[in-house]
Amino acid sequence: MAGDPADNESLGSPILGGRSNLALRVVSSLVLAPFAIAVAYFGDLAFLAFWSAAAIIVLWEWDTLVCAHDRNSVLTVGVVALVGASWMLWADRPGIAVALAVLGAFGVAGLASRIRRFWCTAGVFYAAVLVVAPVTLRNDAAFGFAAVLFLFVIVWLTDISAYFAGRAIGGPKLMPRISPKKTWSGAIGGTVVGTMAGVAVASQMGARSLIAITLVAVVLSVAAQAGDLVESAIKRKFNAKDASQLIPGHGGLMDRVDGFVAAALAATLIGLAHGGIAAPARGLMIW
Repeated sequence: MAGDPADNESLGSPILGGRSNLALRVVSSLVLAPFAIAVAYFGDLAFLAFWSAAAIIVLWEWDTLVCAHDRNSVLTVGVVALVGASWMLWADRPGIAVALAVLGAFGVAGLASRIRRFWCTAGVFYAAVLVVAPVTLRNDAAFGFAAVLFLFVIVWLTDISAYFAGRAIGGPKLMPRISPKKTWSGAIGGTVVGTMAGVAVASQMGARSLIAITLVAVVLSVAAQAGDLVESAIKRKFNAKDASQLIPGHGGLMDRVDGFVAAALAATLIGLAHGGIAAPARGLMIW
């Protein structure tokens, strides 16, 4: 998140509601974060299955939110494309995995009504990033776990720090038409702490150039907050408070991984550009 209380709090006492929501968020995070790290540590099929399931859930939430009566048909095609892409990732064919996601998007575009076509098609790409990007990084045998941990730390610490900095400092709004309670102080605070945490992790994992890894961490922190704002804009467009009510205190899974999707995409592109298809995680971490 980009750093403030939820944009749409429940009716009733805002203080009690906010405390209750924060408690649920903390409990949910204490369960989900260690599990995500453990799956990243073990990698292989467990990691692929975890993010494949997450991608399918996010696609279901996205299609439910934006596709209206087109949902069932486009969801079916999208899920088939994601399963196929996951299979190709397991077979170490990332190029074919991306191609299958693109074909799935074309299939969805052909099924969706004209007014919903763009949004339904975009959902396939969004969900595909959620599985293709982290798996591509993790498949780097030497630095895969380090890269995923680096990414987790930046996204999570950016989110947490932005929330508390925004509440403590307040000040001018970041993008009030999209997310009325997010502030510049929250965004800056989240970027500073997220970057520092990322640099600390990268330094322990073999990073050599402090300047380069700091710049990478800043890019990923900003990308995470941009991803949060994009999802907020989508929910506002479709008059929704949350993507779903799947996770207590957090809303839907898409509400939790919005920043991660954008940061993971940025991290993978940086890693591929610097390290090539054979070593994307090394390309992200070692400068």
